[in-house]
Amino acid sequence: MGLIKAAIGALGGTLADQWKDFYTVPDGLAPTAALFAAVPRGSNSGRGSNSKASDGVITNGSKIVVPEGYGLVLMQDGAITGFAAEAGGYEWNSEAQDSQSIFAGNGLVSPLITTSWERFKFGGRPSSQQRAYFVTLKELPNNRFGTQSEIYWDDAYMNAQVGAITRGTYTLSIVDPILFIKAFVPAAYLEPGKVFDFTDVENDAASQLFNEVVGSLAPAFSMYTNDPSKGNRITKIQQDSVGFAQSLSAAVEDNYKWSTGRGLEIISVAIISIEYDESTRELLRNVQRADALSGARGNSNLQASVAAGFESAGENAGPGGLIGMGMAAGGAGIGGLQQPVPGVGAQSTPAQAAPAQPAAPAAAAPAPAADDAMATLTKAKQMLDAGLITQEDYDAAKAKALGL
Repeated sequence: MGLIKAAIGALGGTLADQWKDFYTVPDGLAPTAALFAAVPRGSNSGRGSNSKASDGVITNGSKIVVPEGYGLVLMQDGAITGFAAEAGGYEWNSEAQDSQSIFAGNGLVSPLITTSWERFKFGGRPSSQQRAYFVTLKELPNNRFGTQSEIYWDDAYMNAQVGAITRGTYTLSIVDPILFIKAFVPAAYLEPGKVFDFTDVENDAASQLFNEVVGSLAPAFSMYTNDPSKGNRITKIQQDSVGFAQSLSAAVEDNYKWSTGRGLEIISVAIISIEYDESTRELLRNVQRADALSGARGNSNLQASVAAGFESAGENAGPGGLIGMGMAAGGAGIGGLQQPVPGVGAQSTPAQAAPAQPAAPAAAAPAPAADDAMATLTKAKQMLDAGLITQEDYDAAKAKALGL
């Protein structure tokens, strides 16, 4: 007893020609519609077009067309008597021995749905009348979320608690239609003419899902930003719709059992905005600066900055200015940022260059100038070796010290 496959994939004019009357999905459905009753489509026994009837009753011999992206659920007295997940044409016959009383399209049915069937299947012999409902198996878009005040979570990147107001949208999928209908859909929607839509503001069940998503945002942000595989970067969330969806789906599953208790799963998330509070913005700026100035990149930036200062000093004051800059940098030049350069800055005045010597005859007066030139060239050579000045700077300093 149950559904008989009549034509798999034959959903066009050929099937309509063969079946003058059949049931299928109603016209004008919103893309966010999740569950609705089947409606008759056909000639209405030769009395004109009929596509708006809403009794939803399927009798023996009724033909049903299942479009791509939908599943068919047959129910009687609140119990599920048949389920088809494969697109095509079916005939309902409660007496036929070759009908499929459990599933039509087993190849497309997950083990999760099979488990739900065993829990909720019809236990007795169904009568000749059933109600038929279609459930959407495609992703359902435009499910929105947003926070009116800041949510807070511990962030590994900034090593602190951060807060933000955020909003966005997500898509979800009904991964277990049987569980979804039996465990979550209110009875009011299991009537002809009713449409269960997740974006309907008057749908209390959908509003509950909205509140649960908002309540799961903080643990989802924490889960994402503290995951080393995501690089511990909060700024990646807005570019990683699937990765953050996995974190959000895991958070709602942990808190509210969407998948195992309701047959629902979040597929992708688009974050439209994240507005950090003032303390978080300041912290983010400081962390970004520290990040930019850490490691080899930071050392290179600092070396370039100090080297520019040496170059300016050399242009304005010649070799003396270069030497003064070297002493101002701590006597070790820019190389001291990593390790000291021996000798640089060891002498601050010519008097410290060597122990005091006895007075020399007047003819030896030029010797101090030679000592000054030697000290200048020695320091300039050390700065050249440390990478503080260029070869051209050194040659210019040498020429000036020697009066060339």
